[in-house]
Amino acid sequence: MTIAIEQPQTEVEVEDKQIPSDDPMELVLDGGFTVPETNSFGHSFRDYDAESERQKTVEEFYCTNHIHQTYNFCDSVVQVKRMREEYGKLDRAEMSIWECIELLNEFIDESDPDLDEPQIEHLLQTAEAIRKEYPDEDWLHLTGLIHDLGKVLLHPSFGQLPQWAVVGDTFPVGCAFDECNVHHKYFKENPDYSNPKYNTKLGAYSEGCGLNNVLMSWGHDDYMYLVAKENKTTLPSAALFIIRYHSFYPLHRHGAYQYLMNDEDKENLKWLHIFNKYDLYSKSKVRIDVEKVKPYYLSLIEKYFPAKLKW
Repeated sequence: MTIAIEQPQTEVEVEDKQIPSDDPMELVLDGGFTVPETNSFGHSFRDYDAESERQKTVEEFYCTNHIHQTYNFCDSVVQVKRMREEYGKLDRAEMSIWECIELLNEFIDESDPDLDEPQIEHLLQTAEAIRKEYPDEDWLHLTGLIHDLGKVLLHPSFGQLPQWAVVGDTFPVGCAFDECNVHHKYFKENPDYSNPKYNTKLGAYSEGCGLNNVLMSWGHDDYMYLVAKENKTTLPSAALFIIRYHSFYPLHRHGAYQYLMNDEDKENLKWLHIFNKYDLYSKSKVRIDVEKVKPYYLSLIEKYFPAKLKW
């Protein structure tokens, strides 16, 4: 699984820098990026009840996801501990970041009600939207580009995991499922829902223990975090936090589970709030010219990652 890629260098013109707010819970907006009123299907973003051709597929996805993602093992479910140990070995492949991006081009996220385009489109749309408003934060541009690369778990070379074990909103396992989780009703069939060890507010955790000590539902977020961390990326901790928790909508959109956070989590959440604007609202049918922007992102990959990574 080796694809030859040239590593050209380029200089990039940048626009005025925007400074993030000191308030970790405030989302800073400015005129460089306009938030659209509707998604590519003409509905509000993240509207899981809207009647559309995507709605049925998305709801079926969450039904399966919520039933089968559990803290401990039982037949036909995902044991998060086991999956982290298995895929944390990073023994599936060795390839560059860009090679992974190209692998994702054949997949569409079944959990996403806002877009049905190949993943490379979303990655570049996110990165380019961030680049316009935060031209000096090159680490954030690269984070936008790579945040979903964990979806490579869908590929046959990585076990071809079902979509419900790879994509979708993430949530803590080992404690009560907060009602703000999308399609919460399906958790009632999850074995942990009625397990007294895991169905209380804190469950297996303690207040303020830190998200690093909390097991999240298994998926592309946690996997890409492991890949970046174990391959010794030089991206800042805020980037790793974004990668690991960008699908944790119950936290960064609804404020749930904050009692599990420590001070470092609260600081990094500031950047996740900023990032989410572009991750969510940059989705559109407008295509990015890949060849035009590719040299810039290859230069960032070279800056923050080794040439080849273990996956």
